[in-house]
Amino acid sequence: MRISSPLPRITHDRQAFALTGLGVLLWVLAFANVQRIAEWLTYDVLGISAETHLGAALSFFLYDVPKIFLLLFGMIFVITTLQTFVQMNKVRELVTKRGEGVGNLIAAGFGALTPFCSCSSVPLFMGFVQAGIPLGITFSFLITSPIMNEVAFAMLWALFGWKVAVVYLISGITLGVIAGIVLGRMNLDRYLVEDVQALRNKPVRQVTTAEERITWRERFGRGLEGARDIIRKVWLYILIGVGIGSLIHGFVPQDALTGIMGAEAAWWSVPLAVVIGIPIYSGEAGAIPVASALLSKGAALGTVLAFMMSVVALSLPEMIILRRVLTPRLLATFVAIVAAGLIFTGYLFNALAPMLM
Repeated sequence: MRISSPLPRITHDRQAFALTGLGVLLWVLAFANVQRIAEWLTYDVLGISAETHLGAALSFFLYDVPKIFLLLFGMIFVITTLQTFVQMNKVRELVTKRGEGVGNLIAAGFGALTPFCSCSSVPLFMGFVQAGIPLGITFSFLITSPIMNEVAFAMLWALFGWKVAVVYLISGITLGVIAGIVLGRMNLDRYLVEDVQALRNKPVRQVTTAEERITWRERFGRGLEGARDIIRKVWLYILIGVGIGSLIHGFVPQDALTGIMGAEAAWWSVPLAVVIGIPIYSGEAGAIPVASALLSKGAALGTVLAFMMSVVALSLPEMIILRRVLTPRLLATFVAIVAAGLIFTGYLFNALAPMLM
């Protein structure tokens, strides 16, 4: 019997690790410098002033588009590569056994630990969906991730005090858990787009002994193929979504927003704040200073926080990107449930404001 030598396999694995390591290094360098490059292109190469609306919008666009593409490519590559080791049916079974409450809480807690804005959370959400993780649990992550992270917590503490920061953290995680449970119980998987449904419903084969011995070169190749496939499907949605967000970011002045929301609180102020926040695109670092300015103008605490949570959790660019995965009916259901939760949170903070401020 002829026994094949393991040397070619070892050589191929070393080459795969070397190329992947180089790719990871280039990814890290690109991600670390994407904002600096965007500002250099906008302000130095194109000569557009940073003080102009066009400059702010273009710099934002040139920063956010490559950032999202890098996150999307990196996350899908990692997830797809890991799937070559894991039987996804066992992962789904493990998550399901935890129960909807515990599973949703874990997902919401993970979301609170990830430093992503709404659009940056979408790539990981898409990976969870296509991996077959229960939809309600994936929504708990998607809702909580942009609302709360360590940056938001620190800024809230600095601007509003520790009581507001702690209650905001608890309310953000609670909203993610409850909304995820509600969405999960509605059995909305059939309202995913057809190709995503096909991936979720595809029978998962048992990993054979031969497949367990596939080379690292093949594992990395599958990860690369998976990342490319997702990029091909969503790139246009990302460009449109971030483009709209950039225009709003650059051309909607803070003074106009303050003028609309700076009046005394009324029963309709919280729902209006949520509606106003949806088309505006910003991360926590941009939304919290605006919230602080609104609060200083006399807006109620709950109204301000409902607006801020709407900006980071229900941004229009995020909705456009999610449309690649969710049908209009599922997307509308998601928005309605989260908006209802934000409105309730706003009223709650208004009621608790005398104790928190």
